[in-house]
Amino acid sequence: MRPRSSASQRLRSLIGIEVDSVIAAYRLFLPYALLGTNMFKYQTGIVVPTLGTRPNYLVESLQSIRNAGNVFILIVTPRKEDLTSTLDPALYDQMVTEPPGGLAAAIHHGITSLPKEIEFVNWLGDDDLLALGSIDLCATELSSDPSISLVYGGCEYIGPNCEHLWTNRSGKYARWLMRCGPQLIPQPGSLFRRSAYNQIGGLNQKYKWAFDLDLFLNLNGVGRLHFTNHVLASFRWHDGSLSVGGRNGSVSEASTIRYEHLPTVLKPLSPLWEWPIQKAILFAGTRVSKRSMNAST
Repeated sequence: MRPRSSASQRLRSLIGIEVDSVIAAYRLFLPYALLGTNMFKYQTGIVVPTLGTRPNYLVESLQSIRNAGNVFILIVTPRKEDLTSTLDPALYDQMVTEPPGGLAAAIHHGITSLPKEIEFVNWLGDDDLLALGSIDLCATELSSDPSISLVYGGCEYIGPNCEHLWTNRSGKYARWLMRCGPQLIPQPGSLFRRSAYNQIGGLNQKYKWAFDLDLFLNLNGVGRLHFTNHVLASFRWHDGSLSVGGRNGSVSEASTIRYEHLPTVLKPLSPLWEWPIQKAILFAGTRVSKRSMNAST
């Protein structure tokens, strides 16, 4: 007697495709179909501010975010129409128009425009990269302890063509050092709690370069800054970068921020360490710039 075929086998023979493949595809695309419902949500959101003038870097940056974990990507740009027509829509989830006010205003607008369900946030420069799985790693740390306001790790410095220049491995000490010394908490790759961001009033938009230092100092006041011993991102060092091109302004602005966060009794003493700190930071930046030029030649 011929064995009796299962319903699945009969269906396969009728439609000529593997049912298992249909089920796999269903499971893959179902979350995207449910984005507008309460049945599915992203936990993490990354804002990418961009002028759209470095399309190759931008694509690399967006691809790295996709590979970093389950994340909602929001682009803030003054060229919304141009980017909408040229960027692969699979690389991002939402695009909004940049408001006036500079970079800090653009980032803040992006964070406040993220879906309300998103709990953990950060931004990434359009020329920087996230490490594989870094978003999921940081989100897990934040989820495990409600007292943590920020998770940070190490950051690799790379040249214009991804040449390795230096690695800032950071450490637990960085959250204390930033109060009166160099800022060694890498902003790229870190992740902070959105509720803590709202609690401190977001980014201080009067700053042009060092607003991340002000943010970290404020987040340290409402929660715990947690170090994870992993390299989480790559910062691209090149002349077109705002952080690199505005190095002198950034160092001066960071000094002002440190002063404003000092206890009143220590403020008159701050010139004793601020001058050598600024010189050391500028010297370190010059060395990295030379490495970048040598690596690209």
